[in-house]
Amino acid sequence: MSTPPFSPESPSFPPLRRQRLSTLQVNLGYRCNQSCSHCHVNAGPWRQEMMAQDLIELIPKVLSAQNLACLDLTGGAPELHPQFRWLVTAARALGVTVIDRCNLTILSEPGQEDLARFLADEGVRVVASLPCYEQERVDLQRGQGVYERSIAGLKLLNQLGYAQPGSSLELDLVFNPLGVALPPPQASLEEQYREALWQTHGIRFSHLLTITNMPIQRFARDLQHQGALESYMTTLKAAHRPDNLSQVMCRSLISVSWTGSLFDCDFNQQLDLPTAGTARQLIDLLDEDDALVEQPIAVADHCFGCTAGGGSSCGGALSSG
Repeated sequence: MSTPPFSPESPSFPPLRRQRLSTLQVNLGYRCNQSCSHCHVNAGPWRQEMMAQDLIELIPKVLSAQNLACLDLTGGAPELHPQFRWLVTAARALGVTVIDRCNLTILSEPGQEDLARFLADEGVRVVASLPCYEQERVDLQRGQGVYERSIAGLKLLNQLGYAQPGSSLELDLVFNPLGVALPPPQASLEEQYREALWQTHGIRFSHLLTITNMPIQRFARDLQHQGALESYMTTLKAAHRPDNLSQVMCRSLISVSWTGSLFDCDFNQQLDLPTAGTARQLIDLLDEDDALVEQPIAVADHCFGCTAGGGSSCGGALSSG
């Protein structure tokens, strides 16, 4: 289905409808061992929200019922959920690709010393946050000492086979800009990352994913405090590219909150913009496998963060622009 072109004179985000669902993205809870300045879910060590066990046990059933190819686990730090490893093992037994959105420092937390080995043994794709290859910028955005622990985590994953020649274990890195700028072109930044991390630390990775900071929650409050929220929104709208609309992640993904509620993406989840239609809870996905096809997607101004410039999604840039 074609999407109406965007008009600068009418700056509302264009309407979208979902295509065939391929990915179930699940937020297992907001507890995290870090508290990052750009975090759009306000995660931190003090958060107690965790998905209940009965909902966890529903997930493999939904993966089968919907014939999904990918389970994308996020948080907080998803690995801190007591049933994280059970869920990964159950999904992998179904032949489903599992993505772990890992902050890297979790690999050296007490009680998690064998986590990296578990991820490798299960063939989990690791998508790891590393907002810069320079220590000063990482520690500024994520906290003192995070860079050194992140590098140690990357070296451990490399030792276990991740991103090594001939290995099937994928290790992707995620770049978020520091402040109000849009990400630079993904391909050229990836080459900078690759050279810097190899020359400085002997580290390999599979791909770099550039993700625009979304103007919601903690980041939005920081922008508002700086008096920069309106100008940032203007930047996003001015950089909107209609070509990105066909590739935005919400067209093939459904997001599940720790309470089991369904949303069109993780960002809508944080803004409490529920998905339309009859499927509103995880359990509803046990029914028809095409229940979400052609369903309208809830959109608002923050969606311009996904279509600005080269575009942004959980899989990185959408185009080379």
